[in-house]
Amino acid sequence: MKLNLYQVDAFTEKVFGGNPAAVCPLNEWITDELMQNIAMENNLAETAFYVKKEDRYEIRWFTPAVEVDLCGHATLATAHVLFNHEGHTDHIIRFFSPRSGELRVTKTGHLLTLNFPTDILKKIDMPVFISACFQTEPIEAYMGKTDFMFVFKNETEIKNIQPDFKAINSLGGRGAIVTAPGDSVDFVSRFFAPQSGIDEDPVTGSAHTSLTPYWSKKLGKIELSAIQLSARKGYLQCKDLGERVEISGKAQTYLKGEIII
Repeated sequence: MKLNLYQVDAFTEKVFGGNPAAVCPLNEWITDELMQNIAMENNLAETAFYVKKEDRYEIRWFTPAVEVDLCGHATLATAHVLFNHEGHTDHIIRFFSPRSGELRVTKTGHLLTLNFPTDILKKIDMPVFISACFQTEPIEAYMGKTDFMFVFKNETEIKNIQPDFKAINSLGGRGAIVTAPGDSVDFVSRFFAPQSGIDEDPVTGSAHTSLTPYWSKKLGKIELSAIQLSARKGYLQCKDLGERVEISGKAQTYLKGEIII
């Protein structure tokens, strides 16, 4: 069996930035075990697989360890592949995820915009061992559908966090978002997910379904600019639409190859 494979850097204007994702187009679904093995072999934060079904594309996402409910950067990467390499001609791509429902990506020039369901955050008591996770204490704690979110005072605290991945792993959930007001943008964040086989994710589109409604309410504005402060950095534009959010960014192709199984 031979399968095409792309590697795309998402939420960046240039290669070697943003978050790399693998994209594997399929004519029909292969086994879950094989998809998980391919994702493990790729050893990237996520590998996206898709199958065209009539006027939309079914999509699934795998980390090296597990299948996940939603992945923003790998969806952005998949849209980039469809628009630039796989012959999709309309300016809108309609995806369907068995775990997250209808998703859309719109192309405007070089900018790709994800349209995702908004996460619902609930404020929670601060975990008693939280200072062990980040070596500093956040000021607020929330729980969304899959992730914890911890709010800190400023961008410097986010930059200087020294994550203890063993302690973060014990939190449960998919991962932990840390966030604060930004110095040059509306907000900044980082994302740690040892629970899902990813110690620090370079840029996490799905985390912005939690971040966008929080900061929209906090700052009293609908449109927001954001940077994810990993070593590779990611640049995002976000818009709060109520039950949906828009998350925009650019992407660059790094690699096109072939899997031989």
